[in-house]
Amino acid sequence: MRFMIIIKADKNTEAGVMPDEKLFTEMGKFNEELVNAGIMLAGDGLHPSSKGARVQFSGDKRTVVDGPFPESKDLIAGFWIWKVKSKEEAIEWVKRCPNPTGAESEIEIRQLFDMEDFGAELTPELRAQEERLRAKMEADQG
Repeated sequence: MRFMIIIKADKNTEAGVMPDEKLFTEMGKFNEELVNAGIMLAGDGLHPSSKGARVQFSGDKRTVVDGPFPESKDLIAGFWIWKVKSKEEAIEWVKRCPNPTGAESEIEIRQLFDMEDFGAELTPELRAQEERLRAKMEADQG
């Protein structure tokens, strides 16, 4: 099972405040544990929403809205993609994570869909296309 582990933004991450050396060291050690355990597939921090944009859809119309965005509690400061056996295993790993802000913070755990989750709507042709795309992405990255 794959999960996205979402580190929520706060006023400091939205202001572009970088973590201190202690937190970088703790997170580096935690990431090393994840990699050594074969769990971590990807992970990165995100720039503040002031450097981002959103594209809003309304039928065929597209509207671009530049950041910053309100409600930092609803924004993402970083993420991991993990492969674990269960949601419970992901929870146990998150509980071992250093506090990402040092203050009040929250990490969200969301399971990623796998092809078999989509059922009959994902036809054999669409499934083959998805498999080709995933293989190409992996080849391009490795």
